[in-house]
Amino acid sequence: MNITVNVECSPEEARTFLGLPDVAPMQKALMAELEQRLRANIQAMSPDLMLKTWLPASLQNVEQAQKIFWSQIQQTMNGLASTTANAMLSFADRADKR
Repeated sequence: MNITVNVECSPEEARTFLGLPDVAPMQKALMAELEQRLRANIQAMSPDLMLKTWLPASLQNVEQAQKIFWSQIQQTMNGLASTTANAMLSFADRADKR
């Protein structure tokens, strides 16, 4: 025997029925305070200071990362070229032996 009960209610009604607290006022207050602090910090910062805060690694580290990236690609390409050259030599040796 199956019994199905459908209850239609709003989230507020369900929260009240289950005895859960209403945290909406606290959330609104915290978000307003967060927005106020964020606006104050943004207005106090100069564009140069904001860039230093958001990009502490500086452009030199970006250049170093780029050099590492390109050196890895170069090593991969060199390895691929040597592997291809070895494969071509082995095919040539097999053809000569026939």
